[in-house]
Amino acid sequence: MEQNQQTNYETKHQQRILEQKLLQRKREIKKFIKTSLITVLIAGPIIGLTWYAATRPPTPETDIVSKSGIHWHPTLTITVKGKNQEIPANIGLGVTEQTIHTHDNSGILHLEIQGLVKKEDIVLGRFFKIWGKQFTLECIFDSCNGLGGNVKMFVNGKENKEFDNYLMQDKDKIEIKYE
Repeated sequence: MEQNQQTNYETKHQQRILEQKLLQRKREIKKFIKTSLITVLIAGPIIGLTWYAATRPPTPETDIVSKSGIHWHPTLTITVKGKNQEIPANIGLGVTEQTIHTHDNSGILHLEIQGLVKKEDIVLGRFFKIWGKQFTLECIFDSCNGLGGNVKMFVNGKENKEFDNYLMQDKDKIEIKYE
């Protein structure tokens, strides 16, 4: 009987030791998972951005307008059926400042871009996207080519057929007319 008690005691002791080892192993696995998750959440985006920057194709020289930024001020006027359309103040200004924006309702567009400037950054259509208005070779706002009139664009007094694809320049006088 004494030997039975001793065996039971030893068995229970061994079970406790096994349970403690299992508990310790579970803790180690949880710690490993937690550390791995934190590492992935922090290092993942950094590695991803580094990979993207290293593997994206370079901008062709023909698409580069400036490597050291621009600060240009073309002027835009829009006339629909002889009525001048106001270009509101603060288009593209808000929580973040867009690279093309207005400060007042004078029609002066501010192209303020730091560093590398690509052609796609200075197309007239980009301003209209920022503004949330329609402008194409066929439409200005809700007025589209047809019986009511046609869209025409002039840059520095000369007709221009590039419309939303026009690459704006400093001090341009851009006129969009629907008549």
